[in-house]
Amino acid sequence: MKSRRAVRRPHLLIAACLLALIGATVPARPEDADGTGTGARPNVLFIVIDDLAPRLGCYGDEVAFTPSIDALAARGVVFEQAHCQYPLCVPSRASFLTGRYPSTIGVMTHFDFLRQRAPDVVTLPQLFRRAGWFTARAGKIFHHDDDDPISWDVGGTPPRLDNRTTARFRDYQSGSDRWGPIEEASDRGGRGADRDDVTTRRAVELLEEHGRGDRPFFLGIGYRRPHAPFLAPKRFFERFEDGELPPLPPDFAPKPTPPAGAVPWALPPNVDVFVRREATEEDARSALAAYHACVSYIDEQVGTLLATVDRLGLRDDTIVVVFGDQGYHLGERGKWAKHGSLYEPATRVPLVIAAPGRAPARCARVVELVDLLPTLAELVGIEAPPEVDGDSLVPLLDDPTRAWDRPAVTFFQDRSGVGITLRDERRRLIAWEGRRRGEELYDHATDPRESRNAAGDPAQATALAALRRRLASVPRPAPDVPPPPIGTWALAGLAVLLGAGLLARVVGRRRRSDIEDDGDG
Repeated sequence: MKSRRAVRRPHLLIAACLLALIGATVPARPEDADGTGTGARPNVLFIVIDDLAPRLGCYGDEVAFTPSIDALAARGVVFEQAHCQYPLCVPSRASFLTGRYPSTIGVMTHFDFLRQRAPDVVTLPQLFRRAGWFTARAGKIFHHDDDDPISWDVGGTPPRLDNRTTARFRDYQSGSDRWGPIEEASDRGGRGADRDDVTTRRAVELLEEHGRGDRPFFLGIGYRRPHAPFLAPKRFFERFEDGELPPLPPDFAPKPTPPAGAVPWALPPNVDVFVRREATEEDARSALAAYHACVSYIDEQVGTLLATVDRLGLRDDTIVVVFGDQGYHLGERGKWAKHGSLYEPATRVPLVIAAPGRAPARCARVVELVDLLPTLAELVGIEAPPEVDGDSLVPLLDDPTRAWDRPAVTFFQDRSGVGITLRDERRRLIAWEGRRRGEELYDHATDPRESRNAAGDPAQATALAALRRRLASVPRPAPDVPPPPIGTWALAGLAVLLGAGLLARVVGRRRRSDIEDDGDG
């Protein structure tokens, strides 16, 4: 009689053959995708700079002093026409960190929380963490200290649901309209203007601890400057002393002034700088100098990070991405910062990607920040979620001159409704509430400063019709009402409690009255 063990052996042999056959048909693992067979997977240094306009030396700004980012640009690909998907921190970051448009994830205002709107969405660092990368955060990535714990091995923080209210936003505004030098960062624990120094120190610690670990790393580093208030250590202001201030833009105005023929609400009042007051030319130049000083300050922080990567011998194994989370007006048409603007200064951002094995180049194609997730996923061999709205930029990293027919989309929503702008390589179309409340067209070949609405120009009719067709395919925001700020919920809850208390008192009185009436009978 055969033993039970002997009976199982044919089944084991069949199973082994099946496994061998399957293994022969499975493609190489991501870590072996480079063909070296070493199992090495590239690291990612993901550097987000708040409110950084293309005011850098590598973008042709003659005033800027940015040697560190310029050096990175000299060995990477500089995207000259990169655009954000929303001119405000919270929606912009939720968008590029998920590869989704603000309209498809429902984060359309400063008061929306990503996990409330899209609880199951996979973020960029979360995607890397699932694939085996060590993920860590230093500084502002999602929004200040409102972060996403499941995205990070180190640095995740539960969002504070009371951190975004109308009252807090107004309190912030009252303190943001200032600029000037401060004392050099010390041991103040990261409070105030020296937080970016603290972010760099923490990032260096993470690089030193995990840069040579057994797992590749995805390190997200977020700098707050040059976001207002424009404060930086005094030595960064010395370049602009003795009256050597940056020139004002040719279309400077004392207050926001929409282009000729634009809708009246196209440029709402300033929020961060020159709040509720007009800008004199002298004050405007001083603010410009302070902005450039802050950019130089952050450039030095980036230089420290890149020097650490080189010191640890990680350059050839690390993808470096440096970009701004949205554009920034610096007096163009009287507008400062970005809030509410769908024009070129508010949507265009610097974007530099330095990836091992890719030649340095400049790319003039129009790209979007929503493209970052699929790009980084393809570069390291991870499969991006199928529902992402962006396209991988790897083909442009390989050939920056190749054809690329994909316009950039940017959204904005306020009391006037939803505005959407479409930017291709020549023109910008802006539509408010699906064109029902206004439409604008700007031809950058003849009007690079977007000074005159050409939507009614017969010579632009064919191009306008083509852009309208493209606009029709852009995902529209969901028709639901956005959840109100937490302050509104608190007031509503208080009203319910007060109402319930009042009702209880009325019912109680009636019951007592009924008892008394029964007793009298």
